[in-house]
Amino acid sequence: MSAVQPLSVTEPKAPVRRRSLAPLEPVSARARWLLGFGFFVLFVLVWAFFTLGGYVSPTFLASPVTMAKEGWLLFSEYGFHKDIGMTVWRVFGGFILAAVVAVPLGIAMGAYKGIEAFFEPFVSFCRYLPASAFIPLLILWAGIGETQKILVIFIGSVFQITLMVAVTVGGARRDLVEAAYTLGAGHKGIVTRVLIPGAAPEIAETLRLVLGWAWTYVIVAELIGSSSGIGHMITDSQSLLNTGQIIFGIIIIGLIGLVSDFAFKALNHRLFAWSFVR
Repeated sequence: MSAVQPLSVTEPKAPVRRRSLAPLEPVSARARWLLGFGFFVLFVLVWAFFTLGGYVSPTFLASPVTMAKEGWLLFSEYGFHKDIGMTVWRVFGGFILAAVVAVPLGIAMGAYKGIEAFFEPFVSFCRYLPASAFIPLLILWAGIGETQKILVIFIGSVFQITLMVAVTVGGARRDLVEAAYTLGAGHKGIVTRVLIPGAAPEIAETLRLVLGWAWTYVIVAELIGSSSGIGHMITDSQSLLNTGQIIFGIIIIGLIGLVSDFAFKALNHRLFAWSFVR
């Protein structure tokens, strides 16, 4: 008889320890906020060290304290909130106008290859043209009022959105399209029930990204022939060598852009929560 083999006891596995610096290793939401806020604190400390320590002339770079005082002066005596309101209106006016035109055109280009062949060369050509190059023409055509500034943002955004939406819609999974045809869907049903719903989260993300670019176009538009707006304030401050107000205007642009980006991202998560589940 063969000897009875002893039962093997499986040793418990040690818990897998996550390494915070490992590639693609996620971090918690709390850690993400702390790290992001920590960088801002470090940036301000370095800025204060060089300016308050006398290493940089105030003519070239104001200190954080001076910048804060100049910011308070802008709001309390110069009605800077009105400039902020005008800039926000111009950004969203031009961006919404561009989205209304570009999203349907991009969907049509992505869904129908004939439409893509007709529009894509022109859209790709215009995508490389800087919006600032159109300012002299737009001043001639529309003057120096609000229409000119909104058109600068429109031109800077519409071609980018169109091409990115077309690529997103055109990259739909072929197996889903074939399955829809098998189930009896027509050409219109393929677009409305397969292509658009499948591409909607990416289209929303495209709009969020291009909204950030629109902020760069509005400042360029306000630097020329403008009597209001954050860009106008920055130009006036530059002529007075007031770097505190210049830096404060730049920071306000960044803060508004950051808030709008977070709001857009939260809206995307709410509308397309299913697309963020991993």
